[in-house]
Amino acid sequence: MPRIGIIGGTGLENLLEGAKVVHLDTPYGTAPPISVGFIDKEEVAFLPRHGPKHDLPPHKVNYRANLYSLKRAGVERIIATNAVGAMNPAYNAGDLVIPLDLLDMTKCRASTYFDAAPVTHIDVTEPYCPQLRKILIECCKAVGVKAHEKAILAVTEGPRYETPAEICMLQKLGGDLVGMTGSPEAFLARELEICYATVCFVSNMAAGMQQRLSHAEVIKKGKEVMPAMLKVIRQAAGGIPITKSCSCNEATRQGQV
Repeated sequence: MPRIGIIGGTGLENLLEGAKVVHLDTPYGTAPPISVGFIDKEEVAFLPRHGPKHDLPPHKVNYRANLYSLKRAGVERIIATNAVGAMNPAYNAGDLVIPLDLLDMTKCRASTYFDAAPVTHIDVTEPYCPQLRKILIECCKAVGVKAHEKAILAVTEGPRYETPAEICMLQKLGGDLVGMTGSPEAFLARELEICYATVCFVSNMAAGMQQRLSHAEVIKKGKEVMPAMLKVIRQAAGGIPITKSCSCNEATRQGQV
């Protein structure tokens, strides 16, 4: 059973050696098939967030099924990846970022497993696992990849890009990055008591900070950044200790009324 999971898009499945595909049912509907293989000697599960053909837009991803299927597979730590736009002018397209905090601006997504008793309030003072974040930051340094460490990621509903006025608002709220897939993923992982952190890559500057936005630009930048992303994730997968120094695995018990 793999203790480490990776959530991301096309290209990341190339990390795994000897991968086999696993289909797991969940009470929350169908999740994409999980590929289980090895990164060096570490068994790892990879889940394609948008489906194996990348045909699910961000607002239609079944986040609850995705996270629950990784939990069923035995995953205890998740490294996610996200393509994001930069609202902070100090960032550039192609930069890697390990976010510190989240602004959830989504509207219509099933965002919790706790729809009934017992009433449970999860603490997200640190929405990303501090131990896993530290490991990812250290891995970036170890492989010689520069990464921003204290960014706030704003998550919007999509699938459209944001307006310049919306970006201006999010900047005033403290946002550095904007994307469409970081929430409720991080919060659902915490409810399942799975450690979760993400490596973001800046695919473009946000609306109003460049002439126009296009999906082709996101894809192009993703291909350029992928070798660096793979280095960081490969390094992290081999360096995550079994012993936890965080409290992610106590989140539900601490939050029950």
